[in-house]
Amino acid sequence: MRLHEVIPPEGARQAPKRKGRGPASGLGKTAGRGQKGQKSRSGAKIRRGFEGGQMPLYRRLPKRGFTNINRRKWFIVNLETLNRFADGTEVTPELLKQEGVIKSAKEPLKVLGDGELKRRLVVRAQGFSKQAREKIEAAGGKAEVI
Repeated sequence: MRLHEVIPPEGARQAPKRKGRGPASGLGKTAGRGQKGQKSRSGAKIRRGFEGGQMPLYRRLPKRGFTNINRRKWFIVNLETLNRFADGTEVTPELLKQEGVIKSAKEPLKVLGDGELKRRLVVRAQGFSKQAREKIEAAGGKAEVI
């Protein structure tokens, strides 16, 4: 079998609808658009959420709250996650990115104190919770703020 011999299975390809080709075609004259109205006109586009002039739902419902445009997104890492590193390792955002723990080293990193730390590590991050700092130092490591 050659590439030029390959044909689609029966019924896989349909001929396109030829609109406006006389009354016998079934799609002549108005071409399946009906008689009058907004959608029968050429170039008619109705935006999403349009309710025919009725006050749309997104305007009828009350609005609450706001979005702070200056919000900083922090990557959160718990202490139990840091047990994957060997003793004496310097844990930085770049290393965590390389290991796939965080998605990006550009956003600030905060270490939280959930779980037990069983290794002596030097952890460098933009922020530490009080409990995380205490647990790192109790394990013989160091918590450094970048």
